[in-house]
Amino acid sequence: MAIDLEVLKSERDKLKDGLREVEGELRKLEAQLKVLRQREIQTKREIEAVSTLIDIKDSREPKAD
Repeated sequence: MAIDLEVLKSERDKLKDGLREVEGELRKLEAQLKVLRQREIQTKREIEAVSTLIDIKDSREPKAD
């Protein structure tokens, strides 16, 4: 049984189209990941800044014994 060349070419073209779609989705997800990582970094910086302010405030208040 011979494999039809046109069927193979058609299948290859469908696979290439599918690959392009997957690559497009991957680029979108990578962009979303980058945004989320930036938000994570910003949030960590804000936590550190607030923690520093808390530490400063605590060190300036007289201790009640």
